[in-house]
Amino acid sequence: MDSIWDLASPQLRDLSVYEPGKPIEETARELGVDPGEIVKLASNENPLGPSPKAIAAVQTAMSQAQLYPDGGAFYLREVLANQLGLARENLILGAGSNEVIEFLAHAFLRGDDNIVTSKHAFVAYKLVAKLFGAQTLETPSPDFCHHLDAILAAVTPRTRLVFIANPNNPTGTLVSQDEIDQFMSRVPNDVVIVFDEAYYEFLDNPPDTLRYVQEGRNVVVLRTFSKIHGLASLRVGYGIARPELIAVLQKTRQPFNVTGIGQVAALAALEDEEHQAHTKRVVDEGRAYLSNELRAMSLQFVPGSGNFVMVNVGEGRAVFQELLARRVIVRPLRGYDLAQWVRISIGTTEQNRKCVAALREVMEKTPAPRA
Repeated sequence: MDSIWDLASPQLRDLSVYEPGKPIEETARELGVDPGEIVKLASNENPLGPSPKAIAAVQTAMSQAQLYPDGGAFYLREVLANQLGLARENLILGAGSNEVIEFLAHAFLRGDDNIVTSKHAFVAYKLVAKLFGAQTLETPSPDFCHHLDAILAAVTPRTRLVFIANPNNPTGTLVSQDEIDQFMSRVPNDVVIVFDEAYYEFLDNPPDTLRYVQEGRNVVVLRTFSKIHGLASLRVGYGIARPELIAVLQKTRQPFNVTGIGQVAALAALEDEEHQAHTKRVVDEGRAYLSNELRAMSLQFVPGSGNFVMVNVGEGRAVFQELLARRVIVRPLRGYDLAQWVRISIGTTEQNRKCVAALREVMEKTPAPRA
């Protein structure tokens, strides 16, 4: 009998599978400990959890879980549009912003097309491109930053999408407003520019990319409820673009892609501005603490703008395993061609201290290149 792979789409054979952060439950089983003893700082999750208002809303909404959700997410799109100064027609909801990336690929990529992004950018872009048979052109990033001049120079007549994660995951680096404006003044109008802003709410002075949506440019801005709102498990993200572009993406969306529970939770989370502010304070303080401790250990790290820090530990996978044995989960970055590095999410004060203590113990045992 022939292999089932001979019947499958050829691009699937060599497609890498996205490797998420190691789950708490799996680690606890492997170590034979209670899950409460595990510190997970691997997936850039909200250290405070969801808003209490969102939790209460979900508990109430469960009584109607037998009903299909609002397929068009009318109320959530309405509230988001009002906050953003746009119209409902400027918004599309996804099961996480990752699904909106898939919508874009469905809408714009064919086998002989390409996307352009930076090396060390969020890996989902090239995975989705390969899934649709398209090529990924990666521009150099020697300092872990997006260089928009290089991205612009890489655009070809077959380029359909350009992805700019800002701040970027996993490096945490940020592209400035001036750089974006200069880039947008020169980029071809027939290329769709995607600004992935999953960590937008953690910025003190975020660049304004919505101006290009308001101007009617071929720009899509991605945001999510997974990070500062703490709703990663409910999978709610959204894309913002001009109405005609959104109408194209809507053709690729399944009718009930965002759950009713997720929509209710997201609406409640938007109302809880104090929870968002508290989360940002915890992350700002935690990032400063972690940065100071890494300097004290003479470890090279990237001063990021998100809720995580990328640090050079010499051999990322080995240090990941050593920290795992000490009940701390971080994210090794070999899949990003950053084998020496790990990414550490910002946690609570107690979690950050446990991580630093474990890392110090590991680095005394296995020294890394010093900053």
